[in-house]
Amino acid sequence: MTTPTSAAPLRVIISGGGTGGHIYPAVAIANEIRARHPNAVILFVGALGRMEMVRVPEAGYEIKGLRVAGLQRRLTLDNLAFPFKLIGAVREARRIVQEFRPAVVVGVGGYASAPTLLAAANLDIPTLIQEQNSYAGLTNKLLAKRARRVCVAYEGMERFFPKEKIILTGNPVRSDILSARQHGVEAAQYFGLAAGKPTVLLIGGSLGARTLNEAMAAGLRRLVEAGCQVIWQTGKGYYSDAVSIAAPFVMRGVKVFDFIKRMDLAFGLADVVVSRAGALAISELSLTGHPSILVPSPNVTEDHQTKNAQALAQRGAALLLADAEAATRLIDEVLALVQNPARQEVLRKNLLPFGRPNATSAIVNEILALVR
Repeated sequence: MTTPTSAAPLRVIISGGGTGGHIYPAVAIANEIRARHPNAVILFVGALGRMEMVRVPEAGYEIKGLRVAGLQRRLTLDNLAFPFKLIGAVREARRIVQEFRPAVVVGVGGYASAPTLLAAANLDIPTLIQEQNSYAGLTNKLLAKRARRVCVAYEGMERFFPKEKIILTGNPVRSDILSARQHGVEAAQYFGLAAGKPTVLLIGGSLGARTLNEAMAAGLRRLVEAGCQVIWQTGKGYYSDAVSIAAPFVMRGVKVFDFIKRMDLAFGLADVVVSRAGALAISELSLTGHPSILVPSPNVTEDHQTKNAQALAQRGAALLLADAEAATRLIDEVLALVQNPARQEVLRKNLLPFGRPNATSAIVNEILALVR
């Protein structure tokens, strides 16, 4: 194991990805390490063909890709080949780890995280898991047996992980999100919208969400006629259709994006947010305090998004709408919330205590403690 000295800078591998919910926390961790150790050498390990292979270099970091994929939720030929693919990915990860010689390896979830952390543990290199959800997946539960630390965002995670390894830190978020509320005027200029006009932000996650996109397409005219502006992130697959649907309303305050790079400005302008209930989305909303309608994806492991959303809804910090009900009820719920400032304020007041603005710093503290 390499220890950072004046002659040997700190070397860290961060592994995971697949969605923005894994990538942006990973980049936030890397940025915090780099802020404390400007000479640190940080390598990301992701899955070939996944979005981290683009987003991580955009953030200024090197990444290597593994030939790895996850288990399908149904019986397929790919699942039969999964053990062989995993063995190959672990061998590939071992070669990367041996060549890079990190002092510590951090896993943030996603396909590449398992083989990389397994390879590091087999080489007796300290590993840390950053579990973002309120319900841990099978992979992280297995990896935790070999990990030195498990940083979590929710209380009660000892039902999944060894209690002595758990550190309650919260989820790391992009630093610009912390000041989102201060950029209302800049945000209006950036999006070409009016400052002070009710604005709805719909974000279906970095990969998009068919249910949310279809509900927005069906209800767009109602929102515009009610005096709302709309910022609509569709994901790549639905983008061209959404552009066509929104074309009659562009001059009336509807903006469509396949991916929003300046999410801080989107939050800065939004009054009400409609979102999936991934861990990153909830962590960011908890810091900005936006009144939100959460529509959990039904297509995730262990239905963890519903559990994430319930943690807020049960305390009056967000509204929870089932995916199956979104087609018929989403626009009604959005309009009711936009037109009820008092209810918005209650949601905001109840949501802000969930925010952990120092999460990234706390996680990096644990990473550096493992190195020392």
